[in-house]
Amino acid sequence: MLENQKRKIILDCDPGHDDAIAILLAAGNPSIELVGITTVAGNAEVEKTTLNALKVCEIAGLHDIPVLKGCGQPIVRKRETAPDIHGDSGMDGPVLPEPSKTIEEEHAVDFIIRKLLESDGEITLVPTGPLTNIAMAIRREPAILPKIQEIVIMGGGTFGNWTPTAEFNIYVDAEAAEVVFDSGVPITMMGLDLTHQALATEEVSERIAAIDNPAAKFVSDLLVFFRKTYLEVFGFEHPPVHDVCCVAYCIDPSVVEAKKVRVDVETKGELTYGTTLVDVHGVTGREPNVNFAMKLDHTKFWNMVAEALKSYSKVYSDR
Repeated sequence: MLENQKRKIILDCDPGHDDAIAILLAAGNPSIELVGITTVAGNAEVEKTTLNALKVCEIAGLHDIPVLKGCGQPIVRKRETAPDIHGDSGMDGPVLPEPSKTIEEEHAVDFIIRKLLESDGEITLVPTGPLTNIAMAIRREPAILPKIQEIVIMGGGTFGNWTPTAEFNIYVDAEAAEVVFDSGVPITMMGLDLTHQALATEEVSERIAAIDNPAAKFVSDLLVFFRKTYLEVFGFEHPPVHDVCCVAYCIDPSVVEAKKVRVDVETKGELTYGTTLVDVHGVTGREPNVNFAMKLDHTKFWNMVAEALKSYSKVYSDR
């Protein structure tokens, strides 16, 4: 990618409080070209995550960015959602008007394939939910593989948050994750080891609340709800905004320190399904397939988010 050239990304997400902030960061940073937003079942059913994506676009005035609905079920297993964390809507907390924007008729998987085949190999896929859409695109049209610049994944880690060993996004569709991790495409992984450092502290919340526009007010409201559920469910004083890490990395890779490692996905274990086996110390001797993020520059990260939120005009008058 040439210096000063915008990085093209497709954000594949399941909004989701942190997905919503990831959308705002991607669309609000001048070094990113948000080619499209594709949705998947994850934090909530795909109908809800798609509606949530439309609502985020509405409040931020993102009328020209296409939103496409994707897969509503994992490849093999039954669907599992996270209402205890994100509420029944998938994005509980803020009260938002119904969006005027509508989804495109094209399916998300078809859109991903088409955009990649039309591209010159410089589109990054940024999946921040289960990897169903990405795996389906790879399976359906392997010719897209050399067209993918990189896949920047939020998922997995050396420990779990949905089971003792499995992170939610990987657990929900581990078969899809296996397809993606075995694809041979350059992968950067934002696992829990990294994303649990992206904490929305009181200082961060106060900083965002001081930004005077509806997008920042929306994020403040998201964090109030997210803080409550993370405290109740996980005992976290401050909620981690997992998905935002992927977009921050696309803007400036130096926001994280990473290491090339081997990562494999467990799909057959009775107790370990969805576990990502991260070979941090190289004990297997297997060829590394993942750039594994390990340390976050907290200050640089939240500076990015704050600057992006400041870029939004008053799309809505006070209601």
